[in-house]
Amino acid sequence: MTERATQWTIHGERIVDDSRKAVLSIADVELPDGVRFEQYVLRVPAAIIVIVLDDADRVLMMYRHRFIVDKWVWELPGGYLDPNEDPDEAAFREAEEETGWRPRSVERLIEFQPMVGTIDQPNVVYLARGADDTGAEPDINEAQEVRWIPLTEIRGLIASGEIVGSASVAGLLAVLLARAEGRV
Repeated sequence: MTERATQWTIHGERIVDDSRKAVLSIADVELPDGVRFEQYVLRVPAAIIVIVLDDADRVLMMYRHRFIVDKWVWELPGGYLDPNEDPDEAAFREAEEETGWRPRSVERLIEFQPMVGTIDQPNVVYLARGADDTGAEPDINEAQEVRWIPLTEIRGLIASGEIVGSASVAGLLAVLLARAEGRV
């Protein structure tokens, strides 16, 4: 069996809404066994997520309410990559805008798609080492609280459902894995 034997056939795609940053469409797809149906597709600009670690092995996180799941959660700073923006610069910008802390350095850690069956949105996770307090208050629209959380507490926060966002979970697990392998 070849790889292509399981590839879906796309017969067309019509846009339902492209009035904001996201483009919602419906694709007419056919499975390899001949079953044909419509699949929602959401195309969203890339997201930049930043894991800021300090010298005490703590990670900078934001506590905020997410109305879609109606839950208070801990998240990493991050947001959309602006058109023509350098991703490294976006990592510095997002961390500073949302937390009031400016990373000293950033390096790309991982890239992933959070919901590959429905959404096209590259998520690029950066690792920042150290940060300087700018004195600016965190954006009230972004976070209730900003806190440095010990890496040793991260697994427990994920297990208890206090960290649920795919970018935060994937990024933090990648850091924990890299740490266990001696790469961080």
